[in-house]
Amino acid sequence: MKRTSLLIIPVLLVSLGLAAGCDRGKPPEAAAKTETHDAHGADDGHGHNEKDAHGHDEKDGHGHAEEKPAAEDEHGEEVKLTAEGAKRAGLRIETARKHALVDTIHAPARVAFNAEGMAHVGSPLSGRVFEIKVKIGDKVNRGDALLIVQSPDLGEAQSDYLLKRMAVETAVPAVDLAKAAFERAKALYAESQGIALTEVQKREAEYKAALGAQLAAQAQANAAENRLHLLGMDQEAVQALEKSKEIAPHYTVRAPINGQVIEREATLGELVNPDREALLILADMSTLWVLADVPESRLSHVATGAKTQVSVPALPGKSLEGTVTFIAPTLDPNTRTVSVRIEVKGNGQGLRPGMFAQAVITEAGDDGKHEPVLAIPEEATQLVEGELVVFVPVPGEENTFAKRPVKVGPAVGRLLPVLSGLKEGESFVAAGSFILKAEHGKSSAGHEH
Repeated sequence: MKRTSLLIIPVLLVSLGLAAGCDRGKPPEAAAKTETHDAHGADDGHGHNEKDAHGHDEKDGHGHAEEKPAAEDEHGEEVKLTAEGAKRAGLRIETARKHALVDTIHAPARVAFNAEGMAHVGSPLSGRVFEIKVKIGDKVNRGDALLIVQSPDLGEAQSDYLLKRMAVETAVPAVDLAKAAFERAKALYAESQGIALTEVQKREAEYKAALGAQLAAQAQANAAENRLHLLGMDQEAVQALEKSKEIAPHYTVRAPINGQVIEREATLGELVNPDREALLILADMSTLWVLADVPESRLSHVATGAKTQVSVPALPGKSLEGTVTFIAPTLDPNTRTVSVRIEVKGNGQGLRPGMFAQAVITEAGDDGKHEPVLAIPEEATQLVEGELVVFVPVPGEENTFAKRPVKVGPAVGRLLPVLSGLKEGESFVAAGSFILKAEHGKSSAGHEH
């Protein structure tokens, strides 16, 4: 048994030596292939390679390494979105054009009513709301009826005026009669002294008394008429009252300005009086204010009359022109900003007081003489793999965009002058490019795996 074991050992050593000799006889490359073949799988006997450790074919049926399709490399730098995805991303395509770059100040702002174009409308007399002629949101012109107040005070004032006018009318004949009596007595005394002097003096006194009564009645009538004016009746209404002699205790509250009804505090049948601050509030919407908060460090660069561009997030893609009309004399100690008033046109612009806005104010001292240069918004550029790029639409492929490396200069007013990479007239993604950057990153990660 021992001899048999001893004979087996030399045979094994010889076999191992022959195998090693065969490997040493091969070139290094062949040896490496042999090792690789052993590591990843042997030939299946039909000229095809078996799957490697990752489940991928190493060779095709002819023993050649498999190559990637050319189309995959060609479109590796493009991003394709669905129509719904493009809409959801809020992409905005613009055409590259030249701009006259000027230094500007960017400040957060808010839209407000023009305080100088507002009216708080109340009632100058006490009474009850009889009729309301307008609703909130209605546009009115100066002089239009807003509401009607039924007022006992007005009826009383009208009645008093009619009585005073009647007293004036009654006093006129009495004056004429007393004057005629005095004139006759004076003439008779002068011709023949057929009347006593005391009688002449008596009739003179009666004339003067009648004249005084007339003047007093006229003064009272004037006072009654002024009261009617204070209660809101114009001269035409007073003359109509005097002619008709009919009491009309309904007072019409009229619009003092052209504007829009933004508040209505009166209800039908409600009691009102002059102490109420306002029954309705009107606002002239043709001009609105945009109140911008400018940091104190930039305040010296702002001046009244400066041109301004105002954008509102609620109105994407829309820019409104305005002018700086007032700079507050005090500083907000909490925010270290100064309120700057900008006037913009309001009608038809879609602006609403209370909206948030962004104001771009041209710096003071700018003469406006700048050579236009090709420039794009800062938000259009993205940093991809350490390279500044923009995304441009791929011709003939809807919702497909390719990244384009660009070189730009320092930003001026949130615009970047383009030094290279984009030409005037070319289309590019001006807004929403960060979505394309994210999608590009996803596709790049997919190709790596």
